[in-house]
Amino acid sequence: MHSCAPTSRKPLPKHKATLPYSSLSPDMFPIIEIDQQSGFCFGVINAVKHAEEELKKDDKELYCLGDIVHNNQEVDRLQAKGMQTIDYEAFKKLEGKRVLFRAHGEAPAIYQMARERNIELVDATCPVVLALQKKVRRKFAELHPVGGQIVIYGKKGHAEVNGLVGQTEGKAIIVQTPEDIEQIDFTRPIALFSQTTQSLTGFHELIDTLRSRMIGDARFDFQDSICRQVSNRMPHIQEFSSQHELTFFVAGGKSSNGKVLFSYCQKGNERSIFVSSPDEITPEMLTPLPKSIGICGATSTPMWQMEQVASRVRELLGMPEPEAIDQ
Repeated sequence: MHSCAPTSRKPLPKHKATLPYSSLSPDMFPIIEIDQQSGFCFGVINAVKHAEEELKKDDKELYCLGDIVHNNQEVDRLQAKGMQTIDYEAFKKLEGKRVLFRAHGEAPAIYQMARERNIELVDATCPVVLALQKKVRRKFAELHPVGGQIVIYGKKGHAEVNGLVGQTEGKAIIVQTPEDIEQIDFTRPIALFSQTTQSLTGFHELIDTLRSRMIGDARFDFQDSICRQVSNRMPHIQEFSSQHELTFFVAGGKSSNGKVLFSYCQKGNERSIFVSSPDEITPEMLTPLPKSIGICGATSTPMWQMEQVASRVRELLGMPEPEAIDQ
């Protein structure tokens, strides 16, 4: 069972719009269900926990290299507590500061820069990503001397993919689209890896494509590096959304995982709506009035944000908030 990050909830924004459903009788209220398997994955929970612990420890500045999670509201929540998000250009100018590396991981060159600049490192790299980096590094050391190629199935420019490419001295080939396959020389050895949050289906399709195009006795091998905590959510999200007449999928606009999971949400229910904030939900989205509403999200979506979406829906429908249940 997935557990959500034990973070404090942000206050729900106030809305002053006229609510067309305010006169609904209780027997017309829809069932609202939040998917308990949605929300932060282990890697993100771990990174947020590291950040909150460091912020409580002392008053020393805490910087995070890149967004700790691809969710603006969660980034804003942590920045309000004192964490500062910086980019790589700003990182290069720091000296002797405390910096958190997020779950996505970093390339060896970034670790080297941290050592040279006396950075106090808070390393929150996901253990799954760390293990993958080591595998890529070892395989590159094995194949590079014999002209082999490292191929990574993933999103170009994504922080995790950048970290993986860094294990290969920048020589790995990234495959994001079918056209990218043409960069590969099929007469030479190939080792295929995947970004941990990619689709299993897409990965297996790529395996079949590359295997079929190998020439002569060139060796092809692959290692399944997709995180099951993430990949297992895809069929689950599809099943969850199919059980409701209307589904709200909550994720940050920059979340790669969110885009993938939302496509599965739509497969299960055509009436699925992507929102990044409860403010985006309008009365029109609730028309016609559904009998049941599902709320789910990406691995970068905090549970408190899905709860805010549920509260916004109840507000628009004139529904009371559920009473707290004593544990």
